[in-house]
Amino acid sequence: MRRNLAKLARAGVRVAILDLTDGEPTPRGTPERRKAEADEARRALGVRWRHNAMLPNRVLMDEPANRMALATWFRRLRPEIVISIAGRTPSGSPDHHQAQLMIEGARFYSQLTKWDARFDGTQPHRIPHLVYAPFPFDAEDHGWHGSFVVDITETWQAKLESVRAYRSQFDETRFARIEHVMLGQAAFHGSKCGFTHGERFFLPTPVGTRDFVATVTGNSGGLTVSRHAG
Repeated sequence: MRRNLAKLARAGVRVAILDLTDGEPTPRGTPERRKAEADEARRALGVRWRHNAMLPNRVLMDEPANRMALATWFRRLRPEIVISIAGRTPSGSPDHHQAQLMIEGARFYSQLTKWDARFDGTQPHRIPHLVYAPFPFDAEDHGWHGSFVVDITETWQAKLESVRAYRSQFDETRFARIEHVMLGQAAFHGSKCGFTHGERFFLPTPVGTRDFVATVTGNSGGLTVSRHAG
């Protein structure tokens, strides 16, 4: 997901990163150091805004209070697209899957009317599009309605630098292992589409288009249609 954020930021798209927790408690680093690392990662990606919802780490749950807190951020930031993590990681933190469920719930809560007092007086906001960025080690195979791969070759190094920024979390050994996994995923998904590095995303709806050629070729004007008299 981070590689695509760098590409969007370079294209002039308004991008904001919203961290759900500050990671505390954790045996690696301090809240202050992790905040500094997150800001360094933001700069590596070229993203201007990064916020933290300060929800509880380790006990993060999809429940009404957390949905409302996250929906309040959605109503403040007013995004058109929300990119969410997706998938279950039984060998990792259960917060991961709970975050996906909470983001889905908060997206709905964000548009609710006659409930503004529960969202710090912010105005309702409907988020038109939800995109999933799946975990590479999801415990389940999903039948998503839509999927696509983004060419992130030109922003690959920005991705690595954004991860390397978290030095309290990834020493050289751990970083080398993460880099190996990321490169394998990027090469696998990218090669299917003719890219050196690709990043895969899923949609809860089919991919819709008004431009057949641009959707098929990935480049409007990338295909010439010839008509011959019979």
